Amino acid sequence: MSLIIAGRFNTFEKAEHASVKLQAKGVTEEDISIVYVTDHGQHARTPIGGDELNDEGSKEAPKGAGKGVVLGVLVGACVGVGMRIGLNAPWITIAIAAAVGGYLGSLSGAMSHTRASRKKSRTSLENFENARQSGVLIAIHAEQTNVDTIIATLEECEAMDIERASGLWQRGAWADFDPTKARCPATRAA
Repeated sequence: MSLIIAGRFNTFEKAEHASVKLQAKGVTEEDISIVYVTDHGQHARTPIGGDELNDEGSKEAPKGAGKGVVLGVLVGACVGVGMRIGLNAPWITIAIAAAVGGYLGSLSGAMSHTRASRKKSRTSLENFENARQSGVLIAIHAEQTNVDTIIATLEECEAMDIERASGLWQRGAWADFDPTKARCPATRAA
């Protein structure tokens, strides 16, 4: 595994300026890679897009649907019995009312639990201080001897979120880069 130092910029121009400064300090062009990192959830890591196969907010939906279908069947059956007695409707009315109540109950139960779960997941993501932000990422294949120089140059160029990672560097790029992983902040040796 290779030692990689990376920093985030708002524009490609700033990242390219940092690349020129790093090359002036002895870092080769093959040891620098500039990529754009998209927002959380937009990395197309699954066949249908997105980062995960399931939406964070939908994890509790089956529980809500189960509770809702039970409650809905009971309410629907009560309505059906009321229609049978009050309107002298056929017996099938009870079954139809129970089925409709179960269906509507499952939908409302799933939706109510989706809303609550989504609020929890949104706050946990916002509070995650080392979550990777979107922007232009410059990654540098570093050696132990030039880490401080690279970090100082990135700081001088006003890079944000300077991080240190261990990864696979191939053909001038961070080959196993995962934009969904939390970053590990890098600091210079005192």
